[in-house]
Amino acid sequence: MKFPRPSAKSRRAAFARLVATAMTFSVLTVGITAAAWADTIKQVRVEGTQRIEPATVMSYIDVQSGDPFDANNLDRALKNLYATGLFADVSLYQEGSDLIVVVVENPIVNDINFEGNEKLKDDVLLSEIQIRPRTVFTRARVQSDVERLYEVYRLSGRFSASIEPKIIKLDQNRVNLVFEISEGPQTLISRISFIGNEKFDDADLQRVVRSKEDRWWRFFTSDDKYDPDRMAYDRELLRKFYIDQGYADFRVENAVAELSPDRKDFFVTFTLEEGERYKVGNVHITSGLPDLNADLLKPALTFAPGAWYNASEIEKSVQAMTDELGNMQYAFVDVRPEVSRNREVKTIDIKFTINESQKTFIDNINISGNVRTLDEVIRREMDLIEGDPYNTAKLKKSEQRIKDLGFFESVQVKPVQSTTPDKTDIDIAVSEKSTGELSLGAGFSTADGPLGDFRIRERNFLGKGQKLELATTISGNRNEVDFSFVEPYFLKRDLSAGIDLFHITRDLQDESSYDSRRTGTALSLGYPLSEKLRQTLIYRFDITDITNVDPGASLYIQQQEGERSTSAIGQKLVYDATNSKLEPTEGYSLRLENEVAGLGGDADYLRTKVGGAYYYPIVDKWILNLMGEAGYIFGIKEDDVRINERFYIGGSTLRGFEDGGIGPRDAVTEDALGGNVFYRGTAEMSFPSGLPDDLGVRLHTFSDFGVLSEIDQTGPGIDDDKTLRVSVGGGLTWRSPMGPVRIDLAAPVQKEDYDQTEVFRFSFGTRF
Repeated sequence: MKFPRPSAKSRRAAFARLVATAMTFSVLTVGITAAAWADTIKQVRVEGTQRIEPATVMSYIDVQSGDPFDANNLDRALKNLYATGLFADVSLYQEGSDLIVVVVENPIVNDINFEGNEKLKDDVLLSEIQIRPRTVFTRARVQSDVERLYEVYRLSGRFSASIEPKIIKLDQNRVNLVFEISEGPQTLISRISFIGNEKFDDADLQRVVRSKEDRWWRFFTSDDKYDPDRMAYDRELLRKFYIDQGYADFRVENAVAELSPDRKDFFVTFTLEEGERYKVGNVHITSGLPDLNADLLKPALTFAPGAWYNASEIEKSVQAMTDELGNMQYAFVDVRPEVSRNREVKTIDIKFTINESQKTFIDNINISGNVRTLDEVIRREMDLIEGDPYNTAKLKKSEQRIKDLGFFESVQVKPVQSTTPDKTDIDIAVSEKSTGELSLGAGFSTADGPLGDFRIRERNFLGKGQKLELATTISGNRNEVDFSFVEPYFLKRDLSAGIDLFHITRDLQDESSYDSRRTGTALSLGYPLSEKLRQTLIYRFDITDITNVDPGASLYIQQQEGERSTSAIGQKLVYDATNSKLEPTEGYSLRLENEVAGLGGDADYLRTKVGGAYYYPIVDKWILNLMGEAGYIFGIKEDDVRINERFYIGGSTLRGFEDGGIGPRDAVTEDALGGNVFYRGTAEMSFPSGLPDDLGVRLHTFSDFGVLSEIDQTGPGIDDDKTLRVSVGGGLTWRSPMGPVRIDLAAPVQKEDYDQTEVFRFSFGTRF
């Protein structure tokens, strides 16, 4: 189809209309553009503020008079105001040439309360949340705090807890915040099971892991509460246990904790792959150090070919060789073990390669976790300071010295990479424990009946490591008050200075037919002679009054009635080579004590005591302790040794016999006279009770023996057989929630007729 061609007139008319339309569009476009450029902000007005100054709002939006109404700028201003957390609502709009900013301020928190919480107190929960009274309330902050509270309850074993925040509106745009809490029951571990274990049964492995099944006796521990971090630690404990038994291919394939439908119990399951058991094959030591004969290090090996493979023994050997190289003045060494499996014959070859490591120096020593204890108390136990060459052996010794302070539940000392390539930082993380002790003691003897003592002691006074002690003893025959104070770093040096004030009254009518009152003071100063040898100098002055001598008492006691002063100076040498000063399980210690009286006062004598102890682990947790002690005292200038200065054996020093129960005795009056010479010893074996380890109960068997003899007076009326007394017995120790408890039952197997015996002793205490 063809369309007719328009006429010329029609074409001219259409062109005219097109030109007119184009001109009109151009005019409109120019007008709109001009209007947009002319539409700038004449004034910014802020509305809705109560506490916040309008100028503060202006500082956040970054828009001011003269700026254009730009959508991007206004959007950015809106976001900035919301990001402050100060406002619940914000709006921006244009009114003529003005920009209006309308804000609704978030309320201020007036008070925070917790309702429904019984197991976790308000102060504990308040310390865990971020929001505080007189701060701005925001929903995001409250929600974050709710999540934190849930985490706190989960860590305490309450997975069924529910927390709901409530707001109570007050005047002046204030609110009270209330967390309504339903704590629910504790979610405990009901069962711990293992899959894939053939070499060890579930009971063996349950003793290895830290997590424990819920049992009635675990009310003072949290190990029966589910903790994801503890489960990760349990995986490592299982791995270490199996590898130490020779199962080098062992791995934990999976560890799952399932929550019961009622959210009251957890079921923990470890899936294991034990693998084969390996023995040690060939052992080689190669040295890359010049002039070092590697054979000299073979005695440092703690295992031999043919033994079951044990990863812990390899670590001990590395440490022992590092220590030995340090003694040879090789400060910067790297002892690196390499293992090679022979799967066909099930052996592992071990090669120790010794090379000179990069020289590393200590940069910073960082201490954390000590809330109460001062940094300097920890630093002075370090054998290393900033700038010293890094030494693994010294670092290990320093860690043990910090542990031996007894101030911390746990101590971790580890090197970390410094920002400087040739330097290493040392991080010391400690967890403090109670260092105050409130102890009660009790005993029972066939002669005296019950007795008790009270002792309050602070071993870390004011966080300075100072020792402060007040002790009293009350019984039928003894009252004692003793105050002592020790500064372990006198004059900021390794000098321990102490003072002791005491007042002791003793009713010795049953033993020796007299009473005594002793009042005095003692000063001490201790200092190291070597790493393990320490000497203490002591000066003592006291006044002893022997009173109330029974008219029928021994003539040897009646002659000593009256008051006598003693001024004595002494010294004590202690050589300690045990693995721990608090709870030794290996090593030995020796001591020598001397005291000379006669520097003023009425007494003139020389007293000497020597003793030692040896600890040896027979097998795991079976510890043999051998102890021996002997002493001798004699008068100077032909003076007799008074009865209050002699030695007495019995009670805790010779179980099975009461205090002063053996030794010279008046044959007629049966009064104990003490002795000038003694020796005694103990052989004790402590071992697990068979009860769960977390109960803290250990058993012990022992045999005590001793001799006490010789006094200056001689005559037919004195029984002094100088024979050996022996007792045997057993008992238990319990780390109870209230403190250590010890019970001893002992029976003499060799004694004299005139000896005084004691069958049962116990003591207990608590800490705060």
